[in-house]
Amino acid sequence: MQLLQQLLFAALTITGFYLFAKKLLEIRRNILLGKPLDIHDNKQARLQNLILNAFGQKKMFNNPLVGVLHFFVYVGFIIINIELLEIIIDGLTGHHRIFSPILGGLYTFFINSFEFLAVSVLIAVIIFLARRHVVKVKRLNSGELSQGWPRKDATIILMFEVVLMSLFLIMNATDACLQDLGAEHYSASGSFFFSGLLKPLFSTLPSTALIFIERTCWWAHIIGIYLFMNYLP
Repeated sequence: MQLLQQLLFAALTITGFYLFAKKLLEIRRNILLGKPLDIHDNKQARLQNLILNAFGQKKMFNNPLVGVLHFFVYVGFIIINIELLEIIIDGLTGHHRIFSPILGGLYTFFINSFEFLAVSVLIAVIIFLARRHVVKVKRLNSGELSQGWPRKDATIILMFEVVLMSLFLIMNATDACLQDLGAEHYSASGSFFFSGLLKPLFSTLPSTALIFIERTCWWAHIIGIYLFMNYLP
């Protein structure tokens, strides 16, 4: 059974990255349809623009509150997905939290940091959804942003993030409950602050139900990441 899961995970991972690479090559092909242009001037200014606008999302900070929320979503989502490396290794090898015994207390620090960012992303995304659909901020509900695909696209992306962050926290909460019960393979990772707040919601469930929820969240989380990875481009 374990081998079958590893093979299924390998197939899923190969497919996810194959489709992602295919999409990147398609984007590259489209870019190369343009005519060559000499852009070797003002290298320092161009590099500064790249760092500030592309990586730093500088334009978002025209509105300080929205800028801070975007910062949490942008940085949080990227950093949290460092965890993807552990998920891939676990999925391919059949281990559970393979980095936990290697990193020890540092592992607890990292996961707690990821959970803080996950909660920050959740709060920010919920505010963004409220601004778009409840408060109905004029800029987000006028012109091309108010109808058709742009409106649906923004909502899909925000909902994707809500689901992925929720799965991450529930997975950790049920994992901690299984550790308390001494369940097999659930004894090395430690307890984490934010998911620990969710533990009372699951602590009365039997181990079979907890394992089902934890594994479901684990699989749904990685499948969601692969779907999101291929949807964004």
